[in-house]
Amino acid sequence: MNQEGRQSATDGDRAKWRRYLADERAEAAVYRELAARREGEEREILLALAAAEGRHEAHWLALLGGDEGRMPRADLRTRLLGAFARRFGSIFVLALAQRAEGRSPYATDPDATPAMAADERIHGEVVRGLAARGRRRLAGTFRAAVFGANDGLVSNLALVLGIGATGVPASVVLFTGIAGLLAGALSMGAGEYVSVRSQRELLEASVPDPTTREALVDLDIDANELALVYRARGMDEQEASERAALVVARVHAAGRNPVPTDPLTVTANDDDAIGTGLNAAVSSFVFFASGALIPVLPWIFGLSGTVAIVTAAVLVSIALLATGATVGLLSGAPPLRRALRQLAIGLGAAAITYALGLAFGATVA
Repeated sequence: MNQEGRQSATDGDRAKWRRYLADERAEAAVYRELAARREGEEREILLALAAAEGRHEAHWLALLGGDEGRMPRADLRTRLLGAFARRFGSIFVLALAQRAEGRSPYATDPDATPAMAADERIHGEVVRGLAARGRRRLAGTFRAAVFGANDGLVSNLALVLGIGATGVPASVVLFTGIAGLLAGALSMGAGEYVSVRSQRELLEASVPDPTTREALVDLDIDANELALVYRARGMDEQEASERAALVVARVHAAGRNPVPTDPLTVTANDDDAIGTGLNAAVSSFVFFASGALIPVLPWIFGLSGTVAIVTAAVLVSIALLATGATVGLLSGAPPLRRALRQLAIGLGAAAITYALGLAFGATVA
């Protein structure tokens, strides 16, 4: 927008520009906060994002002619991001930032340049990539923790509601819930350990043997057996032959010197995404027990009958909403939708066992 355009701008235009300016400054601060908690490449990427937000800031400041006037506060989402970044600096903040970048209004605002709109779309992908790194690092343990907590909440709620509906004494419901907690936590912990250990062993069996590289220098470049390795790992015949010829040529050129990278590695190692068996087992045990404790709390504190059942259902509903929203935020999905889905599934399972308990109790009576 030229000088004449700036002079003809309305008060509403200037208010909008100041709002954008405040948001850009706040977003740049978020990225700098996150960068301060990271090292190496991730730090450089976050600082580059902050610098890009600074260019956008300069655009809005130029439209205002340098007159910031009474600057508004940044929008609530961006302020929350800043607070979370200062306190946590975690994957949680990156997941929220990913959603924030995807909601940029620049694509439809005539005062924003096409380059700015393109920047915001690319920023969303950059943040998505950074968030994906964090998700891979915590995937195994986080999966065990979320599944453990939800299994504990739903299974023990279903258990105590089903038993409570039969009309047995409160002490029976309490000890049944505690037994369900211990049995479920031990089972989940053992199952996660075996599952993750098995995954890692399968992965290790699929990783190329690094000592095979020693044979590459003696391969016949005209009868390249290495192409068969690449074909066995999923490449088509032409691509495998081209890559194998290139690798063998590089090895022959290097002589007996080590090859800079492992030429047999075709797929990425997924160790980070799997996690360790012990971590998964401990997380699963602890979170299952924590989740399974919640439905038992009313009976622990002396409640009984319908009051205890309703209280347990309310407590578990709150916990299910919280875990569902957390998973939604970390996955970049709408948190409310995930929370409601989690609630519906959990309460649906509990309602079925409660109905069966009522039927069984009526039959016994």
